[in-house]
Amino acid sequence: MLDVRRLRLLRELSHRGTIAAVAEAMAYTPSAVSQQLSVLEREAGVPLLERTGRRVALTEAGHALVVHADAVLERLEQATSELAGIRREPSGPLRIGTFTSAARLLLPEALARLADTLPRLEPLVSEVDPAHVADDLRSGALDVALLQHYEAEPPPPPPGLSTVPLCTERMYLASPARWKPPPGGRHAVRGWREAPWITATRGTLCHDAALEHCAAEGFEPRTVHHVDDFGAVLALVAVGMGVAFVPELGVADGLPDGAVLAELGAYRCTEVAFRRGAEGHPGVTAFAHALLAAVPPTMRG
Repeated sequence: MLDVRRLRLLRELSHRGTIAAVAEAMAYTPSAVSQQLSVLEREAGVPLLERTGRRVALTEAGHALVVHADAVLERLEQATSELAGIRREPSGPLRIGTFTSAARLLLPEALARLADTLPRLEPLVSEVDPAHVADDLRSGALDVALLQHYEAEPPPPPPGLSTVPLCTERMYLASPARWKPPPGGRHAVRGWREAPWITATRGTLCHDAALEHCAAEGFEPRTVHHVDDFGAVLALVAVGMGVAFVPELGVADGLPDGAVLAELGAYRCTEVAFRRGAEGHPGVTAFAHALLAAVPPTMRG
């Protein structure tokens, strides 16, 4: 009989790529992960991993077993959700992952609504960059979280996850008011190619999106500041420290004197994500509904 916990480790390895990363995510030691995967290979009766020096790759059988692991873990998630729905009132922890602007502008109202409807539920909020959400949901570190994408069409959900749309924000280019607009106007991204830029921390989704947007205009931004909080970004723009991409939620608190915005015709879309099979979990469903109710009507969907 294949052990579910070991199947989960194999699935994590397929997504994270290294035993060390799996160990860190699942609170194991690397040697414990290796031992458990070796036991799983004996249970399966076929090689699941190919070892080349310090690197490990899944065999054809390993990839096939991951597909079954996904199905098994989804059914277990469905069972957990169904049992939670049978209880008189959902209770216990609900681990929530959010990004900064949503935590400031959407989450307080959503959590207040949740406290009114499910007072025995215990929301536990962590700030998590959307780039890491999929891994944290699959590993069980989070139960529900916010994903983002900047594409015109929504990409398929990451493996093992389901999503529902939450909001769509306009994207702006923020620049110092005293700076002369480039040819084409302040919205002309290419016109700012020689300007200093303020982008998010390297490795975050916002940072990668900014670089991709500039690359589509034919240049790499000369980043002088890495700042994640959009309020701080706008304050830096206002005093002439650079230009930056800012989403609609980032300017919801107002624009400081000295900064101006130009709409870009691009959008940032946010979705509520959870493990596949958790669609019927009352805590996940209630949180998603409460969060959607907190979104300004012009941004919904």
